Order: sequence, then C-alpha cells, then structure tokens
Amino acid sequence: MSDETIMATVDIAIPCYRYGNFLRDCVDSVLSQSIDDVRILIIDDASPDDSAEIARAIAASDPRVEALVHPENRGPTATYNDGISWAKAPFFLLLSADDYLAPSALARAVTLMKSQPDVVMTYGAAINFFDGDPAPQFDPTVKDAHWRIQTGQDFVEQNCRRIRNLVPTPTAIVRTATQKMIGGYRASLPHACDMEMWLRFAAHGSIAETPMEQAVYRVHGANMSTAYYQSIIRDYTQRLAAFDVFFANDGKRLPRSKKLHALAQRRLAAAAFWTGVSQWRRGNREASAEILRFSLALNPRMRALPPFLHLLQLESSRSKFRSVVMEAAQAPNT
Repeated sequence: MSDETIMATVDIAIPCYRYGNFLRDCVDSVLSQSIDDVRILIIDDASPDDSAEIARAIAASDPRVEALVHPENRGPTATYNDGISWAKAPFFLLLSADDYLAPSALARAVTLMKSQPDVVMTYGAAINFFDGDPAPQFDPTVKDAHWRIQTGQDFVEQNCRRIRNLVPTPTAIVRTATQKMIGGYRASLPHACDMEMWLRFAAHGSIAETPMEQAVYRVHGANMSTAYYQSIIRDYTQRLAAFDVFFANDGKRLPRSKKLHALAQRRLAAAAFWTGVSQWRRGNREASAEILRFSLALNPRMRALPPFLHLLQLESSRSKFRSVVMEAAQAPNT
C-alpha cells in the first residue's frame, strides 16, 4: 500500500510480540472507531507464534492496515521507534497488540487537540481486563470527555510528587509533529521509557487528561512487564533513571527544573525507604536491605530523620502510620 492511498488523521502503530491471539481485537477496536481516516502499522518483532501470519492476513483484508515483520527480534524500544518513524498523520498512538481502544477514544482526543493547539498529548483512564473476566462494556451515548488541561510545568511537577507513571500507555494520543521533534524511546530506559516520554512531551506543551475510559489494558500472564515488576529495586532504579535522563535533557527547558528534579529524587528516596521498612517487617531482609541502601544513597539525611511526612501522604497512610507507631511502642527497651 502506498503512503498516498490514505490521508489519515490518526496513525496507529501496533507493536506485537507473541500477541497474535489478541491482535485482531486490537486492530478491530481501531477500525471500528468513529474516525475512520486512520492508518495502522502492525509491527511484528519476529514473534515465535503465528503473529506475523495474522498481521499479514489483517493487512491484506483492509487497505488502512500495513504489516511490518522484523526478520530478527529487535526488542520493544526499536519496535516502538519504527512506529514513530513511520507516522505521518497529524496525530499518533502507540497501541500494544494485547490492548484495545474504547469506542470514540480517537474522536475525543482529536477533537480536543484540534481545538487546543497547545495540547501536545492527551490521555485518559484505562480499564484493567483480567483473563477470565467478562469483557468491559462501554456506554456509547456518553460523549463529553470533561478534559482537564494542565500546563507542561504542572504535569511534570505532579509526576515528580507522585514519582510513577501516571499515563496509561494505550490512551496516550499525541501530536505527531511533537513526537518527531522530541524523538523516539530511549534504549537506556527499557522499563521506564514511557514515563520519560510523557515528561518529554510536557516540556514542549500542555497535557490534557480525561477521566473517561479511553482504552482497555489486558492483564495476563504473558504481559511483557510482569517479570520486571517482580523486582522492586529495579522498578525504583528505572524510575530514578527516567527522571535523571529527562532533567538532563528536555527537562532543562522548564523553570525550576533543578528544584523539580530534587523533588523527584526526595520523593523516590522516601517511597523506597518505606518500601524497605515494609519488606523488613514481612521478613524479606535481603530485599529490604537493598531497597534501604538505594533510598539512603539517594537521600542520606533520612538516616537521622525518616520521611514521616511522605508516609502520611500515601494512600491508606494513617493505618500504615499507626501500625508502624504501635510496633515501635511495643518493642522492648534496650
């Protein structure tokens, strides 16, 4: 299919590795959107299952769909960046083959970005769909997305305070021109490249969020992130690296960038500290020691003054704080 065949409003790249059984649902969710001037590129990363055959069959059945099959496995980052290189439409979405879009998700985002030129990225809620559960149902009569627009500065500060990825990846619809300007995903951040990417967008424009469900995120045993999140210290290390890389590059554009970077480091150190304490109480002494070493290296002052304020700001914080205090009070005097 030639690039001139379809003048698309939205380009959707669908990376696929061993997700052939989910691929048709993913593509159908795009082709059934209220916006039909879309292009889709399925990028199969040399899957050992029948993903490549399914991708080619889907592409042969609809002129809006192309299939790119890697002869050798190149990994997620390179696959994502192939999609960015291919994109030409005004708006772009990277949608994993095991996820799928909610009805009218594209129209809601595109309508907002057309009316708000400063908005470079939109995102919304994602439903977690667990294996064995009934498929999520959507109300097709609901149209008003109730967008909340933040300045890029405010979005970055919010991320620095909450120190985790706030954007469900299958809902992140962006301006292609901005995506091309800020570049692709970083191979040095294999498990936090999406969080760093959203921060990069915020350094170049406003961010719009809707509480509406924009996509469905499948939770299953083959999720590529499952093994990674089993390692707590690797998670904290990658989040720290994402902030460090961002503030060393695009983040320098922001006012108070050094203070924001320091805020993210303090919040990460505090979160890791209490995670280490929790692991110790559960008897996971080796994991606890590693996490506490990470937190104290990031903020040595916590050796003298533990970050109680952070604990109070956590969800269910009062019960956690009460548990820690009661345990301390009941400990025998030495």
